[in-house]
Amino acid sequence: MVTTIDDLVARAREGVHRPGPDEALEAQRAGALLVDIRPAAQRAAEGEIPGTLIIERNVLEWRLDPTGSHRIPEATGHDLEVVVVCSEGYASSLAAASLRELGLHRATDLDGGFVAWAAAGLPTRQGGHEESREGGREEGPREG
Repeated sequence: MVTTIDDLVARAREGVHRPGPDEALEAQRAGALLVDIRPAAQRAAEGEIPGTLIIERNVLEWRLDPTGSHRIPEATGHDLEVVVVCSEGYASSLAAASLRELGLHRATDLDGGFVAWAAAGLPTRQGGHEESREGGREEGPREG
């Protein structure tokens, strides 16, 4: 049987609580790491959430694996609460599932993504802001 992308997303979300915008904001205020995985062009077009850590999708696992040699300082352990943000909440579901496979058992994603956050009237700013916290400028290890 062939697996569809809808099947993958459904599996990624199975049994996982996905916070909405207000709950994600409260989690951020309580110390959760909000991680925006959208590419720079998309952030520039749509905007950003103040205080998020920018880690583009292609290096996410390398930056957040607490046991990895390419981790960022914020990757302090497997108990880290991570809320992954994409545009509408689909790619982030897959990314959060991948982080859970690495042992980050509290990884989840923002239900509805940045679009839902902005629609809820929560704080946003123009994308590409110079104060963005970037955690993924370097590439992960290359395959040989």
